[in-house]
Amino acid sequence: MDVKSCGLIHSALARAARVWNIAVMPQDFQPPDRERFAQALHRFDEANARDPNHEVVTGEPHPRELIYAQWLTDWVLKLCPDASEALRLAARCQHLCRWEIPRASYPLDRGGYLRWRADLKKFHAQKAGEILRELGYDAETIRRVQDLNLKKNFPADPECRVLEDALCLVFLERQFADLAAKSDDEKMINALRKSWQKMTPAAHAEAVKLNFAPRERSLVERALTPLSLGGRGQG
Repeated sequence: MDVKSCGLIHSALARAARVWNIAVMPQDFQPPDRERFAQALHRFDEANARDPNHEVVTGEPHPRELIYAQWLTDWVLKLCPDASEALRLAARCQHLCRWEIPRASYPLDRGGYLRWRADLKKFHAQKAGEILRELGYDAETIRRVQDLNLKKNFPADPECRVLEDALCLVFLERQFADLAAKSDDEKMINALRKSWQKMTPAAHAEAVKLNFAPRERSLVERALTPLSLGGRGQG
């Protein structure tokens, strides 16, 4: 990596730290090897800081996947404060280097979309495994993180459910409004229903507290009208 690239990555991490304290590990969390865990988070963040796409947060641009990983981590820890090391690692690398496989490289139909999503999961899991292996994580931990990346055993796996809840809440809190602005009501209502049905009651309770704008609030209410507020899991 050249000096310019290193500088850009360092700058991106510094900007992110101003809005989200990425350097601090909760003192009540005690992984077997705190230094290795911190190094893993840093390596994931460093990789995602290379994202050429940006999100503007509090007036500053941030690499999209870097800030997304931080949003996802926040929700995982809010839903599950005692999350395991594997779940915390999976949250931080769930979309690792996602921009390297763009949607436009697949056919722009539903079949292409589904293949893209399936290939992304495998790609993220592979990249995460490579980093964790370099840091000396054991095969069992690596396999567990990758299983979460791949959403294996959903919805039977409780940690996979937490991760899926967090993914849905990031969508609702951070991405829903922009997508709704570009989509018709019926498309959004269908997307909301699909997300809601994957979420647990705990995630439902968090979702209804989000600060939606009037149109987005109306879409959510319309989407939930025929559904039980308890939702239902996917088989």
